[in-house]
Amino acid sequence: MSESVEIVHVELGERSYDIEIGQGNLDALGQFVAARGDVSHAVVVTDENVEKPHGLHAAECLARNSTMVDLVVIEPGEQSKCVATAAELWEKLLDLGADRKTVVVAVGGGVIGDLAGFVAATYARGIPFFQVPTSLLAQVDSSVGGKVGINLPAAKNMVGAFLQPRGVLIDTATLATLPDPEYRAGLGEVVKYGVILDAALFEFLENNVDRLLRRDNQVLRRVIARCCRLKADIVEQDEREVTGLRAVLNYGHTIGHALESLSGYGTLLHGQAVAIGMVCASRLAERLGRIDPSITDRQERLLTAFGLPTHLPEVDVDQIVRAMMHDKKVQHGQLRFVLPSRLGRAELVANVDSEMVRQVLKEW
Repeated sequence: MSESVEIVHVELGERSYDIEIGQGNLDALGQFVAARGDVSHAVVVTDENVEKPHGLHAAECLARNSTMVDLVVIEPGEQSKCVATAAELWEKLLDLGADRKTVVVAVGGGVIGDLAGFVAATYARGIPFFQVPTSLLAQVDSSVGGKVGINLPAAKNMVGAFLQPRGVLIDTATLATLPDPEYRAGLGEVVKYGVILDAALFEFLENNVDRLLRRDNQVLRRVIARCCRLKADIVEQDEREVTGLRAVLNYGHTIGHALESLSGYGTLLHGQAVAIGMVCASRLAERLGRIDPSITDRQERLLTAFGLPTHLPEVDVDQIVRAMMHDKKVQHGQLRFVLPSRLGRAELVANVDSEMVRQVLKEW
C-alpha cells in the first residue's frame, strides 16, 4: 500500500465522489469500495490484457472484504465497445444474479470503463459502478466525469449515458505493465489539458518530457492529479454538457473520432487520433485568425517528443468531413469545433465553414 494518496473530490451534490491517486493503493480496493456503500456482490469487468495481474488482483482485494466477487473478462480493443458486447454483459449480469445492490467495478483502460459503465447505467435501469483505470488515458480522462457509452460502426460514442462512478481508484503502479504505444497515447490527452485549460501544465510537460517517458512516479502523480482536477472543475460546472463548457474537453476529438471510425476502430489508438486532431484544429484556429502559428508549433513539437503522430494518414478528406458530421457537437447540420484562443484557453466555435475545414485538411 502506498504511504500517501492524493484525493481529488468531484462535487456533484448527491452524485459527488472521490478520485484517489496513489502508488500501490490497488491493494486497498476492498476498503475503498466498502467505505462508499454496503456491498455484498461485485462484478469486476476487465479484458484479457488486464486480467493478469490487475483484474485478478482487484477481485482478490474485493473478496478480502467478504464481498462475493465475479470476474468477467472480455476481448481487448476498441472493437469490443459495441452493442453486441454490451448485450453479452447484460446477459452475464443476469446469469450472475446481479440486482440493484450489485456494483460493477471496471478495471482496465478507456474501453472497459466506457463499456462497463454503460452496462451499469442501463442494467436494471442503473446500478452503481467504480472505476479502476489502468491506462494513462483512462486515469487522466475517461474514468472521470460520468460519460459512459459504446460505439456505432460509423460514429464513436454515439450511444451512451451519464452515470457518475461511486469512486475512482488510480494506482500509478499499474502503468508499469502498460505497452509503450498505449502509454504514449495517454500523453496525448495530457497535452490536451495543457492546451485548453492550463498553460503552466503545458510548460511543465515541455520541461519534463524525459521523466514522463521514463514513467517517473512523482511526475506522473502530479500530472494525473492536475488533469483530474481540471476535468473535475469542468464537470462540476457542466455535468451533462448543456452549456458548452464541458465540450472544450473534446479538443482534437472531432477530427480524431472521424479518423478512428474511418480507419477501423483499433487501427489508430484514441490518443494518437486525438493528437492528429489537435494539430489540425489548431491549424484551423490559425486560419480563422484566433491564434498565432507558434502555438500550433509548440503543440506539434511536444506531441512529436512524446512519439505521437501529428499528420493525417492516407484518408480521403471528403470522407473525413462526412464522418465529422456524425460528431455529437454538430447542431442543425453545422460543424462546431473546439478551438484554442491562446495557450491554456479554448472555446466551442459554431458555424465553422466545411470548405475551410477541407482546405486545412488538404494543405496539411
